[in-house]
Amino acid sequence: MGARVAINGYGRIGRSILRAMHERSDTAPLQVTAINEPADPQAIELLTRYDSNHGPFGRPVFFDSGHLSVDDHPIQLLPGLEPAALPWRELGIDLVLECSGLPADRVVGQAHLDAGSRRILFSQPATPDLDLTVIHGFNHQAIRATHRILSAGSCTTNCLLPLLDILQARFGFEHGTATTLHAAMNDQPVTDTLRSNNLRLTRAALNGMVPVDTALARGITRLKPELEGRIDCTHLRLPTTAVSAMDITVVVKQPTTRAAVTQALTEAASGPWQALVGVCDDPVSSVDFAHDARSGIVDLTQIRVVNDRVVKLLCWFDNEWGFANRMIDIALQLNQFD
Repeated sequence: MGARVAINGYGRIGRSILRAMHERSDTAPLQVTAINEPADPQAIELLTRYDSNHGPFGRPVFFDSGHLSVDDHPIQLLPGLEPAALPWRELGIDLVLECSGLPADRVVGQAHLDAGSRRILFSQPATPDLDLTVIHGFNHQAIRATHRILSAGSCTTNCLLPLLDILQARFGFEHGTATTLHAAMNDQPVTDTLRSNNLRLTRAALNGMVPVDTALARGITRLKPELEGRIDCTHLRLPTTAVSAMDITVVVKQPTTRAAVTQALTEAASGPWQALVGVCDDPVSSVDFAHDARSGIVDLTQIRVVNDRVVKLLCWFDNEWGFANRMIDIALQLNQFD
């Protein structure tokens, strides 16, 4: 029997994880045993079967007797219980994929462990007191059997960090900036509203572009401390519902050319970062990367080099599907310790 996995919070990432587990060919060692979600079970059933971004599931899904059956596999539904009240011990849960949006800190993680789970993996950036923040392909080799409370970072960290690592290794790194051009999210309203403490998020998601705060630079420098004070980031929500992009400008130490940058990224995509970082030289649109499992795909047509040192990149990423697949990658690695 494989690892018994629970999904805590069945929003965009939680549902993408479940779908991706059924679409991938390497997930037999992972068995989704429980989902903890306060939503109506009929809504859970419907949004498992159909998805506005990813289309129909294409597998039999139905709800019956407290279980969500997916492809004839029963998954126990729990009604959004607090971590301390969750029956992880009784269910024999090995790993909780924490996708609820709860604060990613050691207190919440420990509550899941105290409830009986062997490990917990947060789907968002975490406080520094966790055992490890894992960016697959960058530091996944650092995972140890003793690690119990981990984070998979964020979709943006998983997109940006590999590119900074590739450029730094090949050309050196002086300083840089990155702007995330992010698809609208469910913390934004359809129309203007007064029901948010964040003034930016009072505005309608699909009527305009909305700047929001981001801690991406802090997450990057926690993983690459040598970049402290040398990288900063901004974040702009766009009126689209799927696929995001990263607009990156880096000043490198060594003089370079567009051809050299293209070669470095292409070699990384077919070598050490294969299946995580991609490149594309077609005249594409964001929609062409929907349901793409990679952390980022560099648009080679948009590479620019100014004055031999200023490198500008555009990188596409499906902020839901790519990140859900990174969660699964880490879950599979954790399972090897058991």
